[in-house]
Amino acid sequence: MTPLRVHVRVDPGESRTVCAILAQTAGLSKLRVKNAMQKGAVWLKRAEAGERRLRRAQTLPQPGDVLGLYYDAELLASVPPDAECRHDAGRFSIWFKPAGLLAQGTRFGDHCSLLRQVEIFLRPRRGAFLVHRLDREASGLAIIAHDRAAAASLSRLFATRRIIKRYRVEVRGRIGPGAGRIDLPLDGKPAVTEFTRLSYDPATDISRVDVVMQTGRRHQIRRHFSLAGFPVMGDPAYGQNNQNKEGLRLTAWSLEFECPFTGRPLKFERPAG
Repeated sequence: MTPLRVHVRVDPGESRTVCAILAQTAGLSKLRVKNAMQKGAVWLKRAEAGERRLRRAQTLPQPGDVLGLYYDAELLASVPPDAECRHDAGRFSIWFKPAGLLAQGTRFGDHCSLLRQVEIFLRPRRGAFLVHRLDREASGLAIIAHDRAAAASLSRLFATRRIIKRYRVEVRGRIGPGAGRIDLPLDGKPAVTEFTRLSYDPATDISRVDVVMQTGRRHQIRRHFSLAGFPVMGDPAYGQNNQNKEGLRLTAWSLEFECPFTGRPLKFERPAG
């Protein structure tokens, strides 16, 4: 089934629920629309309040509201892997995001995202704000803020390089030995990736490296190692001769920083496996 994008403006005198309106407009059953709403695929745009996801099927809209349904049956049927809460500090929490889980949702839903799992899991319920990103294909530790001020404080730590984030990566080829640095520009901007080879397996021709980024360009680690001739194993987008049945071999395995609210040093680790 081709994904649907349906928009409808609510007329004066409309008495039906959002679910009923969208079901008729899209030619879907109310049950399908209700499921889509629960999984974050329905949006409500209201002049004085902006746009937001709408999950409650029995909501009665107001005249002038614009309803949006982004329906992808394949995505809605997907069962996402579960993230793991490693530490709850109240205003922020630390999570392990498995490979295959989005960091945040899309217009077509958010049930396959880390942010939605955080919103559902934590008690008491709190907001969830992404502080930094991990590619869908990658696994690793992520910081989630629970209010906008906390998100701003943690984002400043990232911007000023006061959060040390280490990755464990497997690449094709014999890199190193010892420490190295890749400083090839990306997208016309400076980009610096520092690494230390941890091991090399001649039988598989795979090096295992510890990586720290000094800049934050899109797909920086994956692009840098591919450009240097050592593509990340299992990377579907960059490099050649690096296929891997276990998926992308890139894990954000360590976070180290000073809590911006208590001043306490914090360190979290997750072995790459």
